[in-house]
Amino acid sequence: MTQDNEATHLIAELLARKYLPRTHPRVKQALADAELFQSVEQRLAQVGLRWVDNVYADHVTLTLLSAPATRVLGEGVLNANNNLDLPRDAVSLLVVVWALIVLPKRERQASRVEPDAPQNDMFAGAKPLPSARSVSPVLSYKALLEDYGNQLGKKTRLDANLKLLERHGFILRKQDDILEGPLLDVLLDYDLLAPRILNGALSDVLAREQAQREQAALAAASAQADTPTADIP
Repeated sequence: MTQDNEATHLIAELLARKYLPRTHPRVKQALADAELFQSVEQRLAQVGLRWVDNVYADHVTLTLLSAPATRVLGEGVLNANNNLDLPRDAVSLLVVVWALIVLPKRERQASRVEPDAPQNDMFAGAKPLPSARSVSPVLSYKALLEDYGNQLGKKTRLDANLKLLERHGFILRKQDDILEGPLLDVLLDYDLLAPRILNGALSDVLAREQAQREQAALAAASAQADTPTADIP
């Protein structure tokens, strides 16, 4: 198969499926072959699209180029979300979920620390980047409703907007758990959102939740240390 055909098939599959894992054979080939990747980017640009991925996410996708997006959709803070025509309270929920999942996940990935890794791991920096799936926090639906329900339209609107976010690939649901979806850390601009959130209204909330996680980890470690071991006969 020629390189032009490879580029055509990869783009067609992305358009049909909306996103693909980085482990997909055609995606891996495009990321490893500079000439093929350039061909893909050129073909996408001709129709107003661009390739979107980052090393911290497990999937790749496509979105509109800035100029066509502005012309078609108008100005907006979250262009990816405007593409999907989400209501305002769904946008707010998306930002909250992104902050609670992506920010701690990126911190773990940057420090090369798995969730169950010992805190005194001296060689964490030499390890490969952990996958998003292995280090993404899991949110509790009940905790999300309790902490943010009043601000996000209470249970009825929260449930409806969670379904929207799941349908668009931003989150995954497993009973009471809310997990990172394939597009959460791809379509939202980390460099744009992270400073606004860390220096804005959610900063106190995130700091409090981080302190609670650390306290829970210390309590679990202390409980494990206090547990008597059975004598070996």
